[in-house]
Amino acid sequence: MAGKRTFTMIKPDAVEAGHIGAILEQITASGFKIVALKMTQMATADAQEFYAVHNERPFFGELVEFMTRGPIVAAVLEKENAVEDFRALIGATNPEDAADGTIRKKYAKSVGENAVHGSDSDENAKIEASFHFAGREMF
Repeated sequence: MAGKRTFTMIKPDAVEAGHIGAILEQITASGFKIVALKMTQMATADAQEFYAVHNERPFFGELVEFMTRGPIVAAVLEKENAVEDFRALIGATNPEDAADGTIRKKYAKSVGENAVHGSDSDENAKIEASFHFAGREMF
């Protein structure tokens, strides 16, 4: 059975461009309930830990630099089939390949600056939510 929660971050590029409200509106209009939300900025060590799965990839340093250059908005979202539905809502990593109407098609600048993060599995959603939020911060 698919999980009811997923994790997302509105990344520094979308925060800088002033898209927080529009992105959150699209998320809630798509049936997601926000059960945790905060604006924060990741330290270098935090970004390195969060994206450790990519540490051997050539883009890792650029990813860490990008994710620490400004604030992010972290959120835990709730809905039936949350991970799969949210991945569909955000669209392909490359905004040129993203379907019309998806968050990345509307707000992403490039593959590297793609506006939002979405968990890729129920297991990762739990790990990522716990990375950013204490249990008492999720409702």
